[in-house]
Formats: sequence, structure tokens, C-alpha cells
Amino acid sequence: MTKKAFLLAYPAGHSLSPYMHNAAFKALGIDGYYEALEIHPDDLAGVIDGFRAEDVYGSNVTIPHKLAVIPFMDELSQAAKMIGAVNTIINQNGKLLGHNTDASGYLRALREDGAFDPSGKEVLLLGAGGAARALLFSLLQVKAKVYIQNRTLSKAQELAENFKSLGNCEAIPQEAIPSLMPQLDLIVNSTSVGMIHKGQVSHESPLDLDLFKNDLKTDLMISDIVYRPAKTPLLTAAEAKSLRHQNGLAMLVYQGADSFEMWTGQIAPTQVMFEAIHLVIH
Repeated sequence: MTKKAFLLAYPAGHSLSPYMHNAAFKALGIDGYYEALEIHPDDLAGVIDGFRAEDVYGSNVTIPHKLAVIPFMDELSQAAKMIGAVNTIINQNGKLLGHNTDASGYLRALREDGAFDPSGKEVLLLGAGGAARALLFSLLQVKAKVYIQNRTLSKAQELAENFKSLGNCEAIPQEAIPSLMPQLDLIVNSTSVGMIHKGQVSHESPLDLDLFKNDLKTDLMISDIVYRPAKTPLLTAAEAKSLRHQNGLAMLVYQGADSFEMWTGQIAPTQVMFEAIHLVIH
């Protein structure tokens, strides 16, 4: 019996997940198949109910469904509860567990691919949306001090309020960033600013690039969850300043690897998954 896993998205055509998961199934000799489903929000309930079938491992979940799927879950993991979003659904003998591997995937990407340990570090988190929630959760788990900046300050304040019980985080206005720059160890873009949109390359940055002219720590790490293009304006500026930097590709692979392992019970072949994606985007 071929067992299937899916991606719930809308739209879904841009996804790289099928390439890396199908390569992983093949590498391990698993009779499995992964497919991206473009599902309109109105059709979500019926599709998710089908995930209870015996031949379904579960699903990944991305924009715009990460919050919408929660009412259809039988149970939520602690991470999903705390983050307030689900990116992985696991079929446990007909019962659906909602989990979130974005947080664990991000930490693993920073440590293994970026050679950066955020434990106890001072971090500027740009953005206050769904991705920011997962990244903030992961950073607070390792005792980082996180400053949250968002175009709409009230959203950053709300996020900080929601997560303050987990650790040291605070919302800051944009004008506070220049004085903060010299003490930062990590800057994280959790927004889609800089992403290729409808084939158009963006020249936008979520951070004023003139700030890189400030006195900065030589080991400052710039992390951008965008992976298309591989080098956003933010990362290009970091490279010009000879700062360490990382795009979102490793996070994509490692969050997917965590999902794969929960579905199959086998260690994900991450090198194979990276290679499968590189074949597509290069």
C-alpha cells in the first residue's frame, strides 16, 4: 500500500516540499508519495477529514491554513499550542495530531547549517506574523533575549505580551533599532519582504540597510527565512559587510525532515532532501 503525505496550501504551485519528500521516500525505499494540494479555505474541512484514512501519513500546512486547521485537530502538541499555529498534521490511527516543526526546524538550521547557537544571545526579530510566532518560541526556548520590531507596533506588542511567560522579549519601535544594533548577535527576518513575487525580484528590505554602516559585532548573524531568491537584499547587504548570513532553505528542509520522521518513524535523509531542492532552484 502506497502511503501518502500532503501539503495544504493556497496557492501551492510554488512549493518545493514535494521534491524533497519524494526524494526522501525514494532514498529510504519507502512506498510513499507526497503531493501539494491547492485547497481553498472553504474546502478545508472535507480535505482534512480524508487525512484520517489508513493510507495517509498526514500533511504539512502552510499559508493561509496554519491557524484554520486547528479546530479540525483531535489534539495539539505543546509546541502547536504555544505557537498558536500548526504546520504538521500526523495521522495517528485515525486521530489527527496538530504539531509545529517550524520552531525545531529553525533552531536546527541555525545550528547545523548556519553554525550559530542562539542560546542566551540578543536577537532582533523583524515581523510579528505566523512565522514570527514559531521563531520567537524557538528563540525563547534557548533563553535568547528577543526584541520584536514590526511595521505595526501594536502587533509586535501583542506578540510580546502573548509570549512573555516563556522568556525575555519586548516590542520596540523602529526608531529604537539604531541604538540597539551594536549589541545584537542575531537579526532575523520572519517576513516575506524580499521574496520573489509573481516572478518579480524584490528590491525591498525589512531593515534599513544603512544600519549596516553602524558599529556592529563582527560575529553578527543575519538570518532570513526567505529562500527565493537565495540572496535577498538583506542578505546581499550582510555579505557586503562580511557578516555571517543564512537564507530560509535550511529551515525549509529541517522542518520538513522533522515532519517526515514523525510520519515514517525513520531518520530523514536530509542531504538527499537538500540535493533534491538544489536541483530545482539552480
